[in-house]
Amino acid sequence: MSLPVTSRSFLLLHLQRRWMGYVIQSTYPSSCTWPCNKEEQGMTEDSSISLTLHSLQLPFSNTWKYGILAIAILLLLVALTILACQVCQLQKRHRARKKKKYHSEDRVRIRAGNGFWGKKMPPLLLDTSKPSNVDFKMTELRAELGEPHSCPSCSTTEDPSSDGGLLPSSRGKLKFSLLYRRERCELLVSSLEAWGLPGRGHARSAVRVRLLQEVPSHIPGLQCVVQEWRSRVVKSCSRPAFGDHFVCSLRDAEVEKSTLKLEVQRFDKYSRNAALGEVRVALRELKASRSLAVCAELQKTTKDIVGEVLVSLKCLPISQRIEVGLLKAKTTPPRSTAGTNVYARIDVSCRHHRQKHQKSRPRAHTPLIIFNETFLFHMPEPPVWDCTVLVSIYQVGSDPRHLIGQATVEKSRAREASDHWDLVKKSIQQPVAQWHPLLV
Repeated sequence: MSLPVTSRSFLLLHLQRRWMGYVIQSTYPSSCTWPCNKEEQGMTEDSSISLTLHSLQLPFSNTWKYGILAIAILLLLVALTILACQVCQLQKRHRARKKKKYHSEDRVRIRAGNGFWGKKMPPLLLDTSKPSNVDFKMTELRAELGEPHSCPSCSTTEDPSSDGGLLPSSRGKLKFSLLYRRERCELLVSSLEAWGLPGRGHARSAVRVRLLQEVPSHIPGLQCVVQEWRSRVVKSCSRPAFGDHFVCSLRDAEVEKSTLKLEVQRFDKYSRNAALGEVRVALRELKASRSLAVCAELQKTTKDIVGEVLVSLKCLPISQRIEVGLLKAKTTPPRSTAGTNVYARIDVSCRHHRQKHQKSRPRAHTPLIIFNETFLFHMPEPPVWDCTVLVSIYQVGSDPRHLIGQATVEKSRAREASDHWDLVKKSIQQPVAQWHPLLV
């Protein structure tokens, strides 16, 4: 049976509509024939993402996971242990400081109560406890008899370890013996011993011995360092006995104008040694072939003039620079001039800020050393006139470097240095040269 063309087209269109309705019903649930809004689409995507994340698994087995967890716990325990140890050490240090402070306060109260110092001390006791004007007392004993050395200022019944007879302001005492052998032209220094040093139980000490000799010159008080020694370092001892022996060749004509300087120092491995005091002995009182025992209180350290240096200063405010010129230096020549050179080191500090030092070229060690070198340093803005220029001259050779002397150019240092800075201030951009003493 054949249908007309219109009937067949109508039938095909009806079948297509029925097929589309079946597809839509199978794709979406009956409760919602089409996605209603964008929120439902977002919820569907979130649920699919969460299912995907839950389906992910780490590529490690359970053994590896538990091992990593155990290591993390172990590291945490180690960190907590270290923290506990640090806290315990901090508490111990704090307790030790408190204990030390309390002991020092109790010691001060006890001494003040007994009348050793303070207002409770009677005037008569204060007068008798003052040190005498005599720096030291000496006794002469014949070395041939082999008699023991005696020191009048140190009583035999007194216990030196207890620091009897020493006031709190005392720097301590130093004992040593001298012997000059005329037949050999030798000076022997031995039996170095000290006691009563401040802070003696917590630091190391040493003695530096210098043999000085007067030099005729236009410079007043010019000295020449003939020989220099250093004793061994004694650690934490109430009465350090250094036990060093020093020998130096010295002629009879040189004994009359020679001085022995012994300086007790607090040794510091990482910084400069601190000077505690010094003792000076004029060798003109020393007789030949006789042993001289010296027991003296330490006095305040003083510097000795060993030469002079010619320094020029020029201020350059536009470029914020200060020019230091090292022209000449006059020093006493060494006894052995073979293979000895000298060089200078320049240090400049402004407003308590030290700049990087600069060095000169090595020169031959002669009585008159010609440098003729200039060094530029930074000057803060605005220009300040309280800068400090330190010129240090060192001797180098086969042994380590040896300090010959230092000159300090500072406004508040000495009259010559202050006048030098005043002239520099008045002469901007003009070099001003002046001689300064070398001290050691």
